[in-house]
Amino acid sequence: MFVQGPVPGFRLLLVVLVSAALVVADARFDKLSTIRSTIATGLAPIYWLGNAPYEFTDWFAGLFENKQDLQQENEDLRARLLILERRALKYAALASENNELRRLMNSSEVLDDRVIVGEVVGVSPDPFSHEVIINKGRSDGVSPGQAILDAHGLMGQVVQSSQITSRVLLVSDSSHAVPVEVVRNGLRAILLGTGDTDTLDLVHVPDTADIREGDLLVSSGLGGRFPRGYPVAEVSRITKEPGEPFVSIEATPKAQLNQSRLVLVVFPPEGAATELDSVGDDASASDEGEPTAQETTEGGQG
Repeated sequence: MFVQGPVPGFRLLLVVLVSAALVVADARFDKLSTIRSTIATGLAPIYWLGNAPYEFTDWFAGLFENKQDLQQENEDLRARLLILERRALKYAALASENNELRRLMNSSEVLDDRVIVGEVVGVSPDPFSHEVIINKGRSDGVSPGQAILDAHGLMGQVVQSSQITSRVLLVSDSSHAVPVEVVRNGLRAILLGTGDTDTLDLVHVPDTADIREGDLLVSSGLGGRFPRGYPVAEVSRITKEPGEPFVSIEATPKAQLNQSRLVLVVFPPEGAATELDSVGDDASASDEGEPTAQETTEGGQG
């Protein structure tokens, strides 16, 4: 009964060394991704439980809707369906024409991307990390690197997927970056997250560049991470400092990062790789003359 274990200082040193070894193994050699994915799969019931109050409230509110309100809602939905069908017919013709032109130009690009609908079932509690959890995972074909959209624009990308859920890094996260271009003139730049869901920064834009408030920024497709042409943000403020080679430009995200519950998971075109390379949990990509992914990259964490 007089036998004593290791002294507390030795235990602390042992724990620190083991922790450091695990951090290095995960960050540098990606050895713990399987374990992390398994843990995320085990935590899925907690995500569902956290989302249960919203589902119950929605179901309970539906019990008290009267017949007249339901009929009116049905009529509104029918009207919207007719409008969308008309637009779909128009877009189908445009898509056919576009694909024909691409064939004539020997281009392998396609107009539309394959998508599946997912739902946000959890939000990261860390105030310094802008992440959400969606209810689609590897069983649905989702893998790290895939772009996530809502009804208004680009939300972010998948950084980790388990069997039935995936973790999505939002474009507003301070470690996230998206290669974009201005719709009006094709000017290319990098859009960085600021840690604020209402503000993004457009960096490395010369003071002589033709850019105006209100310009729409869409994904440029450079780097192969995000498909080209999806709305990302709108220029909201331009500040020019005398003597500075670059202008300070702020933009407002098009996606409703704090409100959208239904999202679209975008799949790469047929024949393209479905899982993109990543560094740890982060995406990596590099563009000509643009920063690489390991520092502040297209969807990567610094």
